[in-house]
Amino acid sequence: MYSIIKLLSDPQFYAVILTAAAVFATILTFALPLLQGDKLNARLKSVASRREELRLKSREALIATEQKRNLRKNSKGLWDDIADKINLEKMMEAPGTRQTLANAGLRGQGPYLAYMFIRFFGPFILATLGAIYAFVLVRGEMAMVMKFAIPFGGFAAGYYLPQLLLRNLIERRQQSIQRAFPDALDLLLICVESGMSVEAGFARVAAEMGTQSPELAEEMALTNAELSFLPDRTHAYENLATRTGLDGVKAVTTSLIQAERYGTPVGTALRVMAEENRSMRMQAAEKKAAALPAQLTVPMIVFFLPVLFMVILGPAAMRFFDSQ
Repeated sequence: MYSIIKLLSDPQFYAVILTAAAVFATILTFALPLLQGDKLNARLKSVASRREELRLKSREALIATEQKRNLRKNSKGLWDDIADKINLEKMMEAPGTRQTLANAGLRGQGPYLAYMFIRFFGPFILATLGAIYAFVLVRGEMAMVMKFAIPFGGFAAGYYLPQLLLRNLIERRQQSIQRAFPDALDLLLICVESGMSVEAGFARVAAEMGTQSPELAEEMALTNAELSFLPDRTHAYENLATRTGLDGVKAVTTSLIQAERYGTPVGTALRVMAEENRSMRMQAAEKKAAALPAQLTVPMIVFFLPVLFMVILGPAAMRFFDSQ
């Protein structure tokens, strides 16, 4: 038992663990794209469940008020009951939380409650683990300031880490949608000009864009479902712009809403917006290419110049030391 406690209080042991974790993360980063399966079917299933949910909501609108009241009295589930008892949503209420989760592709009550539980209990769990490490495992081998700093750092990490991970997930999702959106507009334009309806065009684009961007295919399929079941078609376009959170998508949905409202040709609006989105994508690529030399300056100084100096000055230094 003493040897285990001594091992856990040894900083070298944690250095070895961190090194092994870094090596494992590096291997996993290169191997994950090869091992990752096709998530398109899972995304399409989620869209199908969303379609079924919209259909059920449209049917529930026809049910009597007394029947709806009886349905609300039923238990929603264990986690929902716990959240209701501790009033978790009110304690952790933040404006736009559901919308932020939707921008990351996390829709429904399950991801929302999971995120709230992590936000609420995560800081206390990490702070408790940090206190156990600082006051029980290490004991007198650490300064008192560091002992109090470790639990405080764990509490801060537990509070801010979910937000950072969610923001990273949103950025990755938006990048995938933004790269594939001009091509999707071209396909939608071809479908509309060939005589298809907007709903059929969205469904066809969702099927075609599944391999290039599953995120965009999911949004297109979900918009198709909302166009079929929502009473106002403009709400479906507005929901698409809100879920993606991209200015280019918002401009396209605004054009579609205006075409729907005033009866202007949809193909003309799609052609103009597709050209603008292609120009925006080209400008973003040119911006990244222009910033590349400045970004390569520091790696060249850190990795190339020392090796260059060793190659040039190494033989001279060896001759100098041999002559002494």
